[in-house]
Amino acid sequence: MTSASWLWIVFTLIAAAAQTVRNATQRELTTKLGTVGATHVRFLFGLPFALLFLAGVTIVSGASPPHPGLVFVPWVLVGALTQIAATALMLAAMGARSFVVAIAYIKTEPIHVALFGLVFLRDHVTPAMAAAILIATAGVVVMSFKPGAMAGGIRPTVIGLAAGGCFALSAIGYRGAILSLHDPNYVMAATFTVAIGLAVQTVLLTTYLFARDRAVLHAIAKAWRPSLFAGFMGALASQFWFLGFATATAASVRTLALVEVLFAQGISRFVFKQATTAREGLGIVLIVAGVALLVWAY
Repeated sequence: MTSASWLWIVFTLIAAAAQTVRNATQRELTTKLGTVGATHVRFLFGLPFALLFLAGVTIVSGASPPHPGLVFVPWVLVGALTQIAATALMLAAMGARSFVVAIAYIKTEPIHVALFGLVFLRDHVTPAMAAAILIATAGVVVMSFKPGAMAGGIRPTVIGLAAGGCFALSAIGYRGAILSLHDPNYVMAATFTVAIGLAVQTVLLTTYLFARDRAVLHAIAKAWRPSLFAGFMGALASQFWFLGFATATAASVRTLALVEVLFAQGISRFVFKQATTAREGLGIVLIVAGVALLVWAY
């Protein structure tokens, strides 16, 4: 077994832990900055750290950053744009439901990857894969539809599933961008893609807010201390996600990322003091079981 064949597991676990902390920080910033402002924080304050990571890799490895071809552009744009949408939807879902349940909705992402493969790539869906999709979907339904609270359950379910779909497209886009570089140094390829992706996102959202809501930019500047931490954790998480994408399939990485549900449960209970009900717990178990079966069926 080569080092890269198991290192993706380490990369993914570190990324999931860092992302959980970043999500919790962004959730708190949403009340001050709004959904778009809190979304922008991870990109605006993450970019300087991504550039530092790139400089560090360049110095340590002695290699120059890659020279991407034209095919790199559409891949990285798909990754960047869908990640912006996914982050905004994720924060909206967190505002509508408890932190851990919102994360559970979003973690249906590997199922979205399978469905996108069926629709766009005509990938074969085996009976086991179909069963996995049904089990995980049942988990979402169990968590969403509570007696006497169906109206409140629909919106966060739809938002959370949409976030999961956008995160799936983002993972596919970024992995495509990394592979299109054909760089034998996967660390350089991943780090370069992180920096370019964050640069694109920073320019787009800064331009949008400058044109539509400059007050949010002022609010972000005032909240620079927690924003800086959120940006660092976001850049750190992205760095390790991309290292995972460079060394394993997106489906493998995003499925192992389900450990974030457990991390989120700890954050929800000990930081936000939100209890997880038995029904929600059952839903989370079904989602995890469904996605695990999906990977086994690949």
